[in-house]
Amino acid sequence: MLVQVALPVPLYRVFDYSVPAEKASSNAALPKIGSRVEVPFGRQTLIGIVVAHISPADSNVPASKLKPIYKCLDSEPILDASMLKLAYWLARYYHYPLGDVLAVMLPSLVRQGKPLDLLITHWRILPHVTDDDFRANAKKQKQQFDMLKLHGKRGASEDVLLLEGMQRSFLKTLEDKGLIERFIEPKIAPLTVKLAKMPLDLNEEQKLAVDAIVSAQQAEEYTGFLLNGITGSGKTEVYLQAMQAVLEAGKQVLILVPEIGLTPQTRARFASRFAAQIVLLHSGMTNTYRLQGWQDCRTGHAQIIIGTRSAVLYPFANLGLIVVDEAHDASYKQQDTLRYHASDVALYRGLQQKIPVILGTATPTLEHLKLVDDAKLVEYQLRTRPGLANPATMQLIDARLQSTHQQSQDDGASFDTGLTDALITAIRQTLEAGDQVLVFLNRRGYAPVLLCESCGWQADCPRCDAHLTVHYSSQNQQNSYLKCHHCDWQAYIPAVCPDCASQNLDARGLGTTRLSENLHALFANPQTSKTLYPIIQIDRDTTRRKDSWENIYQRINQGKPAILVGTQMVAKGHHFPNVTLVCLPNADRGFLSADFRSPEHTAQLMIQVAGRAGRGDKAGRVLIQTLQPDNELLLKLVKDGYLSFARQLLQERKMLGLPPYSYAALIRCEGKTLAATTQALTDAIAGLPDAHNLAVLGPIDAPMSKKNSRYHSQLLLLAKERPQLHHILEHWWPSVLTMSSAKYLKLTLDIDPIGW
Repeated sequence: MLVQVALPVPLYRVFDYSVPAEKASSNAALPKIGSRVEVPFGRQTLIGIVVAHISPADSNVPASKLKPIYKCLDSEPILDASMLKLAYWLARYYHYPLGDVLAVMLPSLVRQGKPLDLLITHWRILPHVTDDDFRANAKKQKQQFDMLKLHGKRGASEDVLLLEGMQRSFLKTLEDKGLIERFIEPKIAPLTVKLAKMPLDLNEEQKLAVDAIVSAQQAEEYTGFLLNGITGSGKTEVYLQAMQAVLEAGKQVLILVPEIGLTPQTRARFASRFAAQIVLLHSGMTNTYRLQGWQDCRTGHAQIIIGTRSAVLYPFANLGLIVVDEAHDASYKQQDTLRYHASDVALYRGLQQKIPVILGTATPTLEHLKLVDDAKLVEYQLRTRPGLANPATMQLIDARLQSTHQQSQDDGASFDTGLTDALITAIRQTLEAGDQVLVFLNRRGYAPVLLCESCGWQADCPRCDAHLTVHYSSQNQQNSYLKCHHCDWQAYIPAVCPDCASQNLDARGLGTTRLSENLHALFANPQTSKTLYPIIQIDRDTTRRKDSWENIYQRINQGKPAILVGTQMVAKGHHFPNVTLVCLPNADRGFLSADFRSPEHTAQLMIQVAGRAGRGDKAGRVLIQTLQPDNELLLKLVKDGYLSFARQLLQERKMLGLPPYSYAALIRCEGKTLAATTQALTDAIAGLPDAHNLAVLGPIDAPMSKKNSRYHSQLLLLAKERPQLHHILEHWWPSVLTMSSAKYLKLTLDIDPIGW
């Protein structure tokens, strides 16, 4: 017998290998399907997954050219039949090589052939150690010691301690002082899940949803649920009570969240309800922890799994429920390698495992609404907030009728704050009432462009078709620079214009840093404000450091009056009970984009940000500053709400024949010249079968035709029926990759793209 191996190479095939004579005496000695093997491949040695056993007669490779496997790395399969079936489905649906699909599904250490070891490092306090062993000035060491002491004599695993905030350097220091010790012990089976806190009372809408989900779980049948609840309506409580029945039945629950920043607070929420083994999975973890998490899922040690999109590809011993929180979020779409959408994969896995899947959101995508219309998802709506909390009221501020506020400086000059007087007055009144304000601007940095007022020169990225963003701080001018947010190219801010030597360089536009400084001048300057209010900036620049987001979150939840200035990071599932006012000073951009999905995404973002207001006992309101108060879509959103807005967009999509009423495949081509990429896509179109009945749009330049010194073109294929599109792609796409004009170019295929 021979073995067929899927290897991590960009080839749409598997490879046949012979088995050394000492292992060929019986089929029982063959490497098992789903196990890893080390094999020769050209001049390389690769790790692959055995996907089949075949007889020599079924192989297309002559016996003289068959190579033997070097080594079998696993005595038992690491991927069972259901995981291999998932891999085949992913390869088939996304038209991606099977070996590369399996490489995406496996943690890097598993791909490298490392042993699967359940032994992990634990730490515990030595029996003779007491609090008296610490010097009075060793406060930080004592603090870390006290955290470990909470775990008693048995101690805790290193990954748990690090998640709780301990630092590895302090553990090593305490060990060197003879106060604690590290030890290794195998993981034991987790205890039965118990409630750590009693559930809350459900309203009628929540109870209907929980009963339906539990019924599907008990019947062991797949049902996809769209939990369509306004922000703050108690979707998490529905998750928790639906999970209870699953966990009590001894099954695992997978909870997907869109961002790494949400995983710690989500873990805290679930840990406060259940005494269970909770595992976090995201890209911020080390390779060792990712391997341990993968193993915990596979062996059943993990009972509640909280992860970002890649967690949906993990193996599970006994999965009973999948929850996709904030299911509308674009972060669930992988934008490189295997371009899968985690929500779609979650629904497939639910069908495969015969378990319920919950897609929870306040702003469902048009695709999910279409699935409800087609009876492929069951919708449950949550229209009310628990207790006395009501949804925030939304109001437009016409920026045409009142110019933005000009603030005077100490030297007599003035600057434009970017905020109207009405917005500033509302912010001040909210702060004086003891509440918090969230000002949302989805553009980080100081300003989006640096402009010469004399000759019109603009600071552009030399490697991309994009302006350089100005990063500037009046408090630390040495840390000021220009940066491209697409390729990370950086440069110093010039003192004079490179074209005309003028000193009249002006940073135009508003970023979160500049907005924070403007608000500081208005509300944290003793010359302009009787009370000084903190300005808390929340974006990728201020949350880079370890624990920075947790520290910001704790500062916000102290409840003191403050102004939060944030990008879309603040819109995703965060609970700020003391925020009663949300301000959107630049609400027009998204409705003016050329991307046909932009109005949908903009509305989702606005509603999600608006949902941060009034989540506690106090009423909330949302002020939208706009230069287009008569924009029909904006008025529809404000007056009638997101669902009515989405239904109108859905009708427009139907009339235009756009997704979700058609099915799209986007081919991107990247190369050294635009002419080469365009020619390759032109040749690809020529290779389409006659009478293909597809709408072919392109080739055209990508929205950013030059990025990181490479040129990009794209081609869009639209079909009325999904099987029709995939049937054509199955035969056409592999031939495109082998075209002579595609040599030295990078061609990628994106099924169900979220934008073009």
